[in-house]
Amino acid sequence: MPETAPDLVPDGDLDPRAPEGDRNPRAPEGATACLVLGDGSVFWGRGFGAHTPAGNAPAAEVCFNTGMTGYQETLTDPSYAGQIITFTFPHVGNVGTNPEDLEAATPVARGLVVKQDVTEPANYRSTRHLDLWLKSHDVPGIAGLDTRALTARIRDGGAPNGVLCFPADGRFDLSALRAQAGAWPGLEGMDLAKEVSCRQPYRWDETEWAWPQGFGRQAAPKHKVVAVDYGAKRNILRCLAAAGLDVTVVPATATAEEILRHQPDGVFLSNGPGDPAATGEYAVPAIREVLEKRVPVFGICLGHQLLGLALGGKTYKLDRGHRGANQPVKDLTTGKVEITSQNHGFAVDERSLPSTVRVTHVSLFDGSNEGLAATDRPAFSVQYHPEASPGPTDSHYLFHRFVDLIETSKGG
Repeated sequence: MPETAPDLVPDGDLDPRAPEGDRNPRAPEGATACLVLGDGSVFWGRGFGAHTPAGNAPAAEVCFNTGMTGYQETLTDPSYAGQIITFTFPHVGNVGTNPEDLEAATPVARGLVVKQDVTEPANYRSTRHLDLWLKSHDVPGIAGLDTRALTARIRDGGAPNGVLCFPADGRFDLSALRAQAGAWPGLEGMDLAKEVSCRQPYRWDETEWAWPQGFGRQAAPKHKVVAVDYGAKRNILRCLAAAGLDVTVVPATATAEEILRHQPDGVFLSNGPGDPAATGEYAVPAIREVLEKRVPVFGICLGHQLLGLALGGKTYKLDRGHRGANQPVKDLTTGKVEITSQNHGFAVDERSLPSTVRVTHVSLFDGSNEGLAATDRPAFSVQYHPEASPGPTDSHYLFHRFVDLIETSKGG
């Protein structure tokens, strides 16, 4: 139950009129965790997953995700670094976890909020209970909240900063938690790509999963591609390999010289977290030099925003962001509408784009930019995740569009 005003003191909350030293109130009956927002609001619930360290509960931006499946992919998507995820679908954890549904080796989300308690998994692919999996990765969760109320609050007022606290001793210093949530600077100006990127270059040849054999291997690639890892999801790399590409992954901080050293036929700019303007301090110069060499470029999500910056545009922070698997996007090239998976809190300001860049995709939710293409060089990008399967495969054509661009460039 949320506290909505400073003079409202739910059972067990900290009375602001109490003596300064009384900072460890008892939680309401049955509550073992709380979510404290930057405006001082407190949501009580039942903790699961990992306990938060004493005096060091994770502060983050609190967002919501509308997907009805794929919670493990969401939790391991590096684009969620610096965020606590509210799942609007009530049944999270019901299919357990397994090593095949990871988008990165470890989750980077700072916590999760769910309505229902996590149940025992009921799926033949499950190898581990979600609660145990979260414990193994030091990720806390909170259940029993009114996620509809929290989602409506984010929808109407924007994504707030917050702190998820699940203490092992059951003691809550709400004054400190409120101060921590209020003082967290937010994602604007924050470069998180360095935190989630690989440290050394590596090769990738795994292709998409198919029942019953699982993942495949690319044995006869036709073209060489360098993927710049700003927080790349594994399934994006699988789609690149499945499209016939020999993929070499390099760190986010790779210079143009380090990228071009691999003599790529194309360069891919991956998804990732944080403020694109901050990451662009080192990424944009490298991208611009690659563009000058007229190497075909394809960007997704953060890669789309960075390409927009490199082409002369600007980015801005969305009030609510787009996060979920039901986002309608219109492809202005074909006229088709795609149901897409998205996770981004920033967008390219299409009004800032120069005349040498055309808008290729738009959101049918709010009209924001979802894709662009350069008219004077071989480069294009989209804001959403074509490797995901909400449509279920509405957007997979983009990987083949990238291959076509490479072949046209090589043929010319």
